[in-house]
Amino acid sequence: MALDMTLPARRALDVRPVASKRELNTFIKLPWRLYRNEPNWVPPLLFDRKRFFDRKRNPFYSHAEVEFFLAWRGETPVGRITAQIDRHFNEFQHHDWGMFGFFECENDPEAARALLSAAAEWLAARGRDRMVGPMDFTTNDECGVLVEGYDRLPTVLTNWHHPYYPGLIEGAGLTQAMDLYMWSLDVRQRDHVHPAIWRVAAEVESKYGITVRNMRKKDMEAEIGRFLEVYNAAWERNWGFVPLTEEEVRHYAKDLKQILDENWAFIAEKDGEPVGAALTLPDYNQVFKRLNGRLLPFGWAKFLWYKRKIDRVRVFAL
Repeated sequence: MALDMTLPARRALDVRPVASKRELNTFIKLPWRLYRNEPNWVPPLLFDRKRFFDRKRNPFYSHAEVEFFLAWRGETPVGRITAQIDRHFNEFQHHDWGMFGFFECENDPEAARALLSAAAEWLAARGRDRMVGPMDFTTNDECGVLVEGYDRLPTVLTNWHHPYYPGLIEGAGLTQAMDLYMWSLDVRQRDHVHPAIWRVAAEVESKYGITVRNMRKKDMEAEIGRFLEVYNAAWERNWGFVPLTEEEVRHYAKDLKQILDENWAFIAEKDGEPVGAALTLPDYNQVFKRLNGRLLPFGWAKFLWYKRKIDRVRVFAL
């Protein structure tokens, strides 16, 4: 008797641009395969992802050029990436940067290098002098790669990544550009907050003439406009920031209205003009985790049931 010890040859790697609706659908659904055994990954809503990538519906495309790439081994997709040039960002920041985003990959260094190289070559061919990412598509969206906190369910509008991702990206020759942090507070431990915070908060109206009110959901488009007026001004000197356009403001307002709780959204005003804002969102990831990306046919019932059990919030912007 004999045993054939020959290992099957590894299939050749092919990285190419997404060229059809079918391939775009493959691009969108790839994370379901890569994260299928990961309890802390939260599937996004499929209809929301499809709308986000729709060049006719997402206003980002009106001032940006975007290419989508998939990495294949035979007929199996093993990774994905976008390369994008945001003209507004470069004009505002006085850069010639290109961005990469939506990076997902098997634990396959060859595929990761090929994807990042494809994005870099595409950007360089269009005059970019630096590639930065992941940006999905900007710092106003999800951005960065997770390096700590793999044991936690991510909060709404943040990503969860495999622990091997930093190694793949650095192994492809990229270096860290910036640290991004998340801070958490158990509200049952509010007494740990420095007393000066509460004292100043109590004095803002009497001492400075600043009033704080809830946003009005029935007037949400205008309220989001007021919020983003403050947001754009407050963040304009931050690394990687790009102001939202009026069209993007309307787009965000429509989306945020669906999940906004008036009790968690505030505008600070002085003499009737907005001077500050805070937007806190119920952590719908605790719900989306149960839906596997779909509201139909039974997702709505799950959504309504688990919505009542949300016990976390995310301070989306301050």
